[in-house]
Amino acid sequence: MYGDPATIRKILTESGDTWAVVGLSSNERRAAYGVAEVLQRFGKRVVPVHPKAETVHGEKGYASLADIPFEVDVVDVFVNSDLAGPVADEAVAIGAKAVWFQLGVLDEAAYDRTRAAGLDMVMDRCPAIEIPRLG
Repeated sequence: MYGDPATIRKILTESGDTWAVVGLSSNERRAAYGVAEVLQRFGKRVVPVHPKAETVHGEKGYASLADIPFEVDVVDVFVNSDLAGPVADEAVAIGAKAVWFQLGVLDEAAYDRTRAAGLDMVMDRCPAIEIPRLG
């Protein structure tokens, strides 16, 4: 299992409130848009990371994780599984505390590398589903 309840709770409550959402654009039809909205409602600062570097939900966007000029606590990944591993590696490189691969995003090798680097990680889960369950 790539997201035991203790790790999910830790990421959502203890890892910090600055979340970089990779794949977040201003396209309201994309899942990332709605998930980011839920995260904001629960007090998270959501930083859009997308090649377009658009402002979304009032937050300035950046083209890559490396472009963000402040600390990021959690990297939430909304990209295809074949692109997710390099994003996890970038999250390690920028000093994030945790990586969250969204529903359907799977890369076991990236999971192992990220955990070996000391980060918490959840894979194939959605924080917008999990965070209301914390109650």
